This record gives sequence, C-alpha cells and structure tokens, in this order.
Amino acid sequence: MTSTTARTVLFDQTGGPEVLKVRDVELAAPAPGEVLIKVEALGLNRADALFRSGTYYYPATLPASRNGYEAAGVIEAVGDGVTAFAPGDTVLTTGNFELSAHGVYADRVVLPQDAVARRPAEVDAVTAAAVWLTYTTAYGALHLRAGLRPGDHVLITGASSGVGTAALQVARRAGAIPIATTRTEDKRRQLLDLGAEHVIVTDTEDVPKETKRLTEGRGADIVLDAIGGPAFQTLGEAAAQDATYVLYGWLDGRPATVPMTWPATVHGYNNGTVTDTADARRRAAAYLNAGLKDGTLRPKIAQIFDGLDRMPDAHRLMETNTHIGKIVVRP
Repeated sequence: MTSTTARTVLFDQTGGPEVLKVRDVELAAPAPGEVLIKVEALGLNRADALFRSGTYYYPATLPASRNGYEAAGVIEAVGDGVTAFAPGDTVLTTGNFELSAHGVYADRVVLPQDAVARRPAEVDAVTAAAVWLTYTTAYGALHLRAGLRPGDHVLITGASSGVGTAALQVARRAGAIPIATTRTEDKRRQLLDLGAEHVIVTDTEDVPKETKRLTEGRGADIVLDAIGGPAFQTLGEAAAQDATYVLYGWLDGRPATVPMTWPATVHGYNNGTVTDTADARRRAAAYLNAGLKDGTLRPKIAQIFDGLDRMPDAHRLMETNTHIGKIVVRP
C-alpha cells in the first residue's frame, strides 16, 4: 500500500474550541505492528477539551498537535506482523496512546495494533465510538478497584457525564443499586431512564442526608466521584462505614481532602488499569461486547455532529455541561 491523505483535526496553540482546524495530512503505509483505520465515528471525552485548552495532566506537543482518544471504524490495511486484525474488521480504539502523536480526530488514522480492539459487526460505529473509555472506566473503577457486589449502594457524582451514565448501567448490570447526583432537576427523568435507582439534585437536596435516607441510614457502600476538591470530604457523610471511595476525575481542580470516616478505602483511579496490558484490554473488550450484545450496556448519545469541521461546535457543547451522555462526530 502507498501513502494516503487523511483529513485531520490539528491545533497549533492551546485555547478554546476555535483552535481546532481541519487539514490534509499525509499518512504513510502502516509500519510493522500498525494498522490503518477508516474512521466512521469519533467519541468526545472531557480529556480532549482539557488537552486542547492546555490543562490536561500532560502538555500537547505543538504545533500541529493531534487530539482524540476514541474512534470506531474499519481496518483498511495492516503492517507486517499484524495477525490479530485484517482488512474489513470492525474495530474501536482503546485510548492507550499519547494524544499529540496518535490522536484520532481524522477520517483515517494509523495506530499501533495494541491501541485497537475488535467490536461486534452488529454494533454500529456511533455506538462503538461512545463506549470504550466511559464504560471501561466505569468497569475498571467499580469492578476492579471497588469490588462491586450485588446489593451494593453506589453513589455516583456527576452522573450525567459519559462515565456517569455508563456507571449507572455497570452497577445495575451487577445487581447493585445506583444513586445518581446531578445539579439540576431537568436531568432527573433521563438519569432514571438510563438506570439510576434514585437521583439526588444537588441544587436543592442535601447529598449526605438523601443518601442516608435512601439507604435506610446505612450510607453508600461505594462512592464513585468525578469532581474531587474539598467537597470530596463531605461525601464521607453519605457513605457507609468501611466504604470504598474511587476518585476518577478532578473537575474541581483543587486538592481533594480524604473523608475522615475511617475505616475506609480510597482509590485514585486511572484507566491504565484496563488499557496497559493485552490481557486487561481483552477482558475489558469481552465485558463491553457482552453488554452491548445483551442490551444491558446502552450508551446515551447526547448529540451527533456531521463533518470534522463541526469539531469546534462539538467541543463548545461539551463545555456547556448541559448534555447527558456522549457527543459523537462523524467525519
């Protein structure tokens, strides 16, 4: 195979969504161990916006930085030594790469084969682009770190996010009882429809008080928190004795204070838990594919944008925090 041209979203400086520009990029044929993917859909994540704005945990390499962890598509070509994939295979990306070098905002991308997982052919590209990072984060945080068990009450903060809505379904699939928090009343009905057993509206309700009421005074067995900051300590008042806390996001940005409700177990979760080894990726893909096939995992799509030139608009929507679920762009 010779080289090919890919329409690619790049940015030369950090800043607002307007820094994202579409350019033609020449792609070399896949090298040994690499695959070429025709991208059919792109899933947006909060990390993408942080990376673009210069506030992610590592900086972009500028100019001409790529962006984006999550894509679904079809294998077009493979490099020497690739035996796990063949042209025509339906796949999704697993996000275990550096964004500037391998970001997937494009209509074609070349990636290492260990950054790709199979998806069932019957799962459409939009759905596939919306599942890997959010659902593996929820799966890894709840099952692998928190030891989720049937009957556990799980308090999920920021539940209208991609990971939050995924966690509702992961908890319910395990026979646990998900309790969602959200800031405004208008998201209550949708969160209940997505799997929440109860919804606490933080603008008008007290989270510890409501959680204790809903659990008959016991409190949550597991707290899955996306926010961090000083409010993390107050979640201790909503938790059961010997609860497990998993902090997977730092939307507040300030230092998080550990709840003084010992005994307790506190984890800071990084999704490398399920992306850093071939066996972990295999198990995570098996979990996701099983849930997609039986319908227990069903990502909520907030909005679909058509065309890479709409990527700034998609980022603007993400930063409003008004959506529920996943934003997807079709190249």
